[in-house]
Amino acid sequence: MPYLLSLDQGTTSSRALIFDETGQIVALAQHEFPQLFPQSGWVEHDPWAIWHTQLTSLRQALEQARLTLADIAAIGITNQRETTLVWDRQTGQPVYNAIVWQDRRTAAHCDQLKAQGLEADFHARTGLLLDPYFSGTKLAWILDHVPGARQQAEAGKLAFGTVDSWLIWQLTEGRVHVTDPSNASRTLLFNIHTGQWDETLLAHLHIPASLLPAVQPSSSLFGHTDASQFGHACPITGVAGDQQAALFGQACHQPGMVKNTYGTGCFMLMQTGADAKASQHGLLTTRAAQTGPDAAYALEGSVFVGGAVIQWLRDGLEMIPTAGAVEALAASVPDSDGVIFVPAFTGLGAPYWDPYARGGVLGLHRGTTKAHIARAALESIAFQSAELLLAMQNDAGQTVTSLRVDGGATANTLLLQLQADLCGLPVIRPKILETTALGAAYLAGLTVGIWDNTDQIARQWQTDRVFEPAISADQAGQRMARWQQAVQRVMHWA
Repeated sequence: MPYLLSLDQGTTSSRALIFDETGQIVALAQHEFPQLFPQSGWVEHDPWAIWHTQLTSLRQALEQARLTLADIAAIGITNQRETTLVWDRQTGQPVYNAIVWQDRRTAAHCDQLKAQGLEADFHARTGLLLDPYFSGTKLAWILDHVPGARQQAEAGKLAFGTVDSWLIWQLTEGRVHVTDPSNASRTLLFNIHTGQWDETLLAHLHIPASLLPAVQPSSSLFGHTDASQFGHACPITGVAGDQQAALFGQACHQPGMVKNTYGTGCFMLMQTGADAKASQHGLLTTRAAQTGPDAAYALEGSVFVGGAVIQWLRDGLEMIPTAGAVEALAASVPDSDGVIFVPAFTGLGAPYWDPYARGGVLGLHRGTTKAHIARAALESIAFQSAELLLAMQNDAGQTVTSLRVDGGATANTLLLQLQADLCGLPVIRPKILETTALGAAYLAGLTVGIWDNTDQIARQWQTDRVFEPAISADQAGQRMARWQQAVQRVMHWA
């Protein structure tokens, strides 16, 4: 039986999963790594911590499955997107920590670019908005603030990459500097219509083209693991940013199909096929995973703080002993008793795009308990995602019939019921929740012929449970209006 190894490099941990040809998980290993917060609004990772935890997870998964790399047909990689790394091409040494997608240090730079009247140009070419979320201004910050970095970059001595490029560089011992369209399209530097790095955008941000990786389809041969380091030259044949990988793993191959991933943040994507739909409601137009010569697109909405709000209840407030304990606490009360929690810890993503918003808990009174706050925290995840779905339906001009969900927080049945109630449509949880890693495995397997086409992949997708709406559309509308009132109170705060 052929096996596929999927490297799933996330915001808080690195994971390795081995799948068989039926899409079943054979082994899983995971290692967390430290989050670095040098200043308010700054978030960094140690690039070597990313690599070493990924490498350890890879080896442990193989050991768990009693396999070697020679038993693996191909490797797929999926990764936290927008996180920005720059390293020396000769030594492989990073010139600075990885600047994480959540980092807000470049908000003022984005404001300057907007003041120059450049946002429309960036949006037309990239499908993105000028926000610190994306890699371009992070890369510019490194070039401008690390001593000697700009001179080295202009001399062609440095390499830029998102996390996928950094992992491939390590796996191939520095032989390959490459990415795929789904990751490239999150940088503010890539023209999603031409499929090329855009010289005009590079000029706007003063970024030398020599820094950039080559771009090739998500399902293609990216390179081989270094045989001297790994004992076998295993092909790396699938790469996609985590959310596009999850869209693929959820078998959302037809235009109009939607998935939402509940992780540190929440990320909702609608497959739009060959149509790069422009959003009028604060969503992003982005490249979906590409399996052949033709581009594929998606509409995307991003919630910066999803599951992270539960981590904050656990670690920041010490209100719950484990993240899993939030469901029982929240379910111990029938509702939040008027409490609304807006978890804008690092600003607000779609549809607001306000990097200066900050978190707020509103509607507190003497009868408020920690159970009400826990329930309001869960509701905040569902409220933010419901806003994305509404914007998505308006942009696409079509009604969504169901929402496929994945990610760690989907183990929380109360959350999924709240989501179904607010969205007013069935929320479907699949049997295999590891859809991000599975999507990378599917992309890798397509390249090496384990599956012939996406129809074969779609037939493997199975439902675990469907959550139907239990309140009326009017009730849902009233709740959403109250949420939007609360959001207005926390905007432009910092």
